[in-house]
Amino acid sequence: MNLIKTSISGILLLALIISLNTKFGAVPPLGKFFDPESGFWANAEISEPESEVLDIPGLEEEVSVYFDERRVPHIFARNERDLFLAQGYIVARDRLFQMEMQTYDAAGRLAEIVGADLINRDLNTRRLGMVYGAEKAFEEIRKDSEMLAVAQAYADGVNAWIDQLSQAEYPVEYKVLDFAPEKWHAAKTAYLLKNMTRTLAGGHNDVRTSNTIRYFGEDFVEKYFTQKPELNDPIIPPSREWDFEADVPEAPDSLFVSGVSKVIDPFPHQEGIGSNNWVVSGEKTASGYPILANDPHLGLTLPSIWYEMQLNAPGYNSYGVTLQGSPAIIVGFNEQSAWGTTNVGSDVMDWYEIKFRDETKQEYWHDGQWKPTTSRVEEIKVRGRETVLDTVIYTHHGPVFEVDSAVGEDEPVYHALKWIAHEPSNDLRTFYGFNKMQNYDDYIEAVNNYTAPAQNFVFADATGDIALWVSGKLPQKWKFQGRTVSDGTDPVYDWQGWIPTGHNPHIKNPERGFVSSANQESAAPDYPYYLDDDFAPYERGRRINDLLAEMENITPQDMQRMQLDNFAYNASNIIPQMIEWTRLEELSEQEVEILEIIRNWDFMMAAELIQPTVYLSWFNKFYREVFYDEFNGTEASLRYPSRDIFVEIIKEEPNMAFVDDIITKEEEVLEDIVTRSYKETISRLTRMYGEDSENWKWGYDIDNDLNHIANIPGLGAQNLFSSGSAEAINAVRGTHGPSWRMIVELGPEVKGWGVYPGGQSGNPGSPNYDSMVEPWLSGELFELNFLKEEPSEFYYKIEMNPGK
Repeated sequence: MNLIKTSISGILLLALIISLNTKFGAVPPLGKFFDPESGFWANAEISEPESEVLDIPGLEEEVSVYFDERRVPHIFARNERDLFLAQGYIVARDRLFQMEMQTYDAAGRLAEIVGADLINRDLNTRRLGMVYGAEKAFEEIRKDSEMLAVAQAYADGVNAWIDQLSQAEYPVEYKVLDFAPEKWHAAKTAYLLKNMTRTLAGGHNDVRTSNTIRYFGEDFVEKYFTQKPELNDPIIPPSREWDFEADVPEAPDSLFVSGVSKVIDPFPHQEGIGSNNWVVSGEKTASGYPILANDPHLGLTLPSIWYEMQLNAPGYNSYGVTLQGSPAIIVGFNEQSAWGTTNVGSDVMDWYEIKFRDETKQEYWHDGQWKPTTSRVEEIKVRGRETVLDTVIYTHHGPVFEVDSAVGEDEPVYHALKWIAHEPSNDLRTFYGFNKMQNYDDYIEAVNNYTAPAQNFVFADATGDIALWVSGKLPQKWKFQGRTVSDGTDPVYDWQGWIPTGHNPHIKNPERGFVSSANQESAAPDYPYYLDDDFAPYERGRRINDLLAEMENITPQDMQRMQLDNFAYNASNIIPQMIEWTRLEELSEQEVEILEIIRNWDFMMAAELIQPTVYLSWFNKFYREVFYDEFNGTEASLRYPSRDIFVEIIKEEPNMAFVDDIITKEEEVLEDIVTRSYKETISRLTRMYGEDSENWKWGYDIDNDLNHIANIPGLGAQNLFSSGSAEAINAVRGTHGPSWRMIVELGPEVKGWGVYPGGQSGNPGSPNYDSMVEPWLSGELFELNFLKEEPSEFYYKIEMNPGK
C-alpha cells in the first residue's frame, strides 16, 4: 500500500512539475511565470537606474548615451556605423517585444507565438503579399550599400542586446506568451516599413463601389463620390498653377462591369487613421522664423508606436521619434530643418477580375493571350500544431483571391491584387536624408527616394523656406481608374507607369504664408492626374486653414493650442438644422431640456460636456436611418457616402428619396426620422448611463483606450477622460488619436516641444511605461532637450566600449 501511495504521489508530483512548465492556451507556464528570480517579478523596476560601462560587440569606437529625466536617450557616436548600432541596442533595450511583434505580424508569423487563433490573420497577411513585398524591398535596400550598412549596424545593435539577455531579463510579455527572442535580421526593417504601408495604404473601395453602381446606378456614385462638398479645402490651394504637361493615359470607351461580390478586406481601414501637419512662414510668426507642427493620428497603444531619442555623430544630429525596428528618426528635426508627415490616402490598391484557363490556374487571359501564372507556397508554423502550407497564385497584377459571390452565384470569381506594397522600395533612404538635410534641395532629394505609403511631407528650414510635397510612387491612371473592380484581361486597366515625382502635388513658400494637410484631397480639380475619389472629410483641414489664415505673430504656444482644438466642423454644419427639423411637440420634458442644451452649444468636443455625446450618437443614428433600409437589403457590401457630402446634400435636398424608410408602409419625411432618431438617442443614453445627464459627459463616451500591443489584459490604460473627436484637429476617438504631438521653431537655435501617450519603457513594471499619458491627456508638451554637444549634466549615462 505504501508503495502504491508513493507511486501515486510521484505521478502527481511529476504531473504538477509538467503542468507548471507547460503553456495551456493563453495561460503561460505558471511555474516559470511566478518564479521569483526569472518570472514576471524579475521585471519590476524597484530602483533608480545608475550609470554603467558596457562592452558592446561590433562597436569600432566609444559611444556615450546620456539619458535625461524623461529617460530619453541622447546617443553620441564618433561614426555613423556606431551610431546606428547603438540606436538598435538602446531601442531593443526598451522595446524589444514591440519590435518583434510588429515584424512577426508583418511576416504573417503570429501563429508561431500565439497559436492557432491567429492562423487566419497570418494567412491573410501572406495572401496579400506582405512577405513578397518585404522581400522585394530588402532586395532594393541591398542595392544601396550605404543603407544596407545602416540596417545591418542597427541589427547588430539589436542582437548585441538580445545576446546578453538571460531568461530572467526577458520582457514580461515573453514570459506571458512563453517564447524567447530570436535573432534580428536587417531584413526585418523592410518588414516593419511594409507594415506601415498595410496600415496606411491598405484600404480600398473597389468592390463596394462596383456593387453600389449595380444597385443604385452611376448617378448615385456621381452625386455622392465624384461630387465634392463646397467647403472642400484641398491641401494644395487652388491658386497653385501647374507648369508641366501631364501624360494622362486614355480611358476605355466603357467601364468594365464586374460581378456582385463580397469584399476582400481582412485588415479593414480603421476610422481615425490620419494626421495633421502645418508650417507657418516667418512672416506670420513672432520670432520671424518658421514654426512646424505635426501630430500623426495612429493606433494608441502601450507601449506607444513611437520611441523618442536623439542621434548625434559627425555630420549627423537629429531629434524626434523613431519606429521600433527602423534606423534614423522618422518625424523630427535637426539643427537646420524640420519635417513632419500625414497620410495621403491615394488609391494604390486595385483589384482585377481574373479569367483562368482551367481549374489548374496555371494560365490566365490577358491582352489577347494565355499567360502563365506563378505561385508561392507560404509555410505558416503554428504553435502546438502542424505547419500550414498555403499556395498563393500570382498574375502580373499580383496575388489572386477567390471571392464569394454576394448574389448566390455558383461560379467562382477570382480577383488579383495590384498594390504599392509589392513594389521594390528603399524608404529608409528618405528618412536618412531627412535626418541630415540642411535645405530645400536636400529635402527634394529625400522625397524623390520615397515609395510608400504616400505621405504629405512638410518641411521648414532656418533660412525661412517652407514646403509641402505629396510624396511616394503614385500610379499613372486615367480618371477614376481603380475605383471599381478592374478588368484583369484588358491591359487598358493596368497601371500605366508612375506620375513623375516633379508632377506630384507640391508647393513651396505660398503667398498665404503657410502649408498644411489633414488627409483631405491633395489638390484642386484642375490638377491633371487622378489620385483617388476618397479622401478624409474636409473638416480638420478647413479648420486648420481657417485658423492659420487669421493668425499673425504666431508663437509655439499658439500652435500648441491649435493641436488641442476640439471644434467639430460637421456638428456646426448639421446640428442647427437637425434641431430645426425636430418636432418639439413630440418630445418629453427631459428631451426638450437636453435639446435646449445642445442649441446653446459652441460645438467644442470637450470632455466635460454632454453635447458631444448626444450630437455624435444622434447624428450617427440619423445617418443610418437615411441609408440603412436601402443598403441593408443585400448581402453585398456597398459604399456609404462620407459624412461631409451627405450633410451638404441633405440640407439642399431634405426630401431626397433615401429619407423614406422603404421597409414601412408609411412614407416618412425628414422631420419623422430626425425626431425619431433624437428620441431613440436620448433613450439609448439613458439606458447606458442613467437619467442623470451628468453621467453622459463626452469624456466617458469617447471610449479612449490605450490597449497593450498584444492585448494582454491589465497592461493597457482604459477609459481615459478625453476631449476631441475624429472630426476635430484634436482627433482623439476610441483607440486612435494623436500618437505624437510635436512643435518645432526654427532659427539660430532650433527649439522643439513634444509628447506621446505612453512612456519610454516597454516594461509594464517600469514607472516610465506610462509616465507621459497624463501629460498627453492634459495637452502638456515637454521641451525637447536637443543637444549640440555632449552634456556635463545628465540623469544617467551608458558608456559603450568596443567589445569582442
